[in-house]
Amino acid sequence: MIKKKKQPEETGSWMDTYGDMVTLLLCFFVLLYSMSTVDQGKWKLLVQSFNPSALADAENDQIVLDANVVEGDGELKGNPPGGENDAMDFDELYLVLKRAVEERNMQDAVEITRGDGFTFISFRDKVFFDGDSSVLRQEGKEILDQFSVSMAQANNSIKEVQVLGHTSQGDPNRPNNIRNDRMLSAQRAAEVVIYLQSRGAVSSDKLVGTSYGQFRPIAPFDTEEGRARNRRVEILITKNDAVEKSLEEYYDQIYQNYQGVSGN
Repeated sequence: MIKKKKQPEETGSWMDTYGDMVTLLLCFFVLLYSMSTVDQGKWKLLVQSFNPSALADAENDQIVLDANVVEGDGELKGNPPGGENDAMDFDELYLVLKRAVEERNMQDAVEITRGDGFTFISFRDKVFFDGDSSVLRQEGKEILDQFSVSMAQANNSIKEVQVLGHTSQGDPNRPNNIRNDRMLSAQRAAEVVIYLQSRGAVSSDKLVGTSYGQFRPIAPFDTEEGRARNRRVEILITKNDAVEKSLEEYYDQIYQNYQGVSGN
C-alpha cells in the first residue's frame, strides 16, 4: 500500500493578513479625519476676527458668531449672545473697539469715548451713509461686523445699546422738511440697529434706535465742516450697573461742555 505524502499544515491565509492591514489603514484615516475636522462656527469666528469683511456679505452663506447663526436673509437664527461664550468685560470692550478703529485708520471718521459706565461712539458724516440715503455703505458694514464680534463677547456686561440718528440742516437759514428730516434720521438709526441685530451683536432686547433729526447739532450749520459734523450716527453702550443719564449729560462729557448749538 502506497502512503500519501502528508501535506504541510497551513499556518495562515494571506487574505487574513491583507484584511487586517486594510482595517488598520481605515482606522488610521478615520483618526486623521477626526483630527482635521474643525467646528464650523469657531472657524468662521476665527476668520472674521482677522478679516471682518470675509464673511460679511455672503448672500447665500451663513454667518456664525458665538453660536448665533445669521442666514442670508439677515434673520438671526439660533441662541442669543451671552452665557458661556462671553469672554470680555465692559472695560475691555472699549479698548478692543478703539484698537479696531486704529487698525482701520478711521480715527478721523470714528471717535470713541468712554466714561463712568458707558462707551460712546460717534460715526462722522459718510462712514455709514451717502447723502440723503439710508442704505448702509460697505465701509460701514465692515466696521459694524468687527464691532459686533466684540460686543457679543461682552453681552452680559452690557445694559443697553442705543443707536442715535442725526441729520444736518442743509440751508443754514431754512430748516429741513420735517417729514424728510425725521424719516431719514429714523431710517438710518433703524438700519444700524437691524444690522447689529442680524450680526448677533447683543441680545435683541438691548438694542434701541432713536431719531433726532437736525435737532441735536454739535456744530453750527453755517459752515460745511459744521454740517459734516452734524451728519452722524452715534452708538451709546451702557454698562449693566451704570446710573442712567440724559443725552445732554453724556454730550456734556463727550462734546466739551455741550449746551446745545444753534444753527445760526
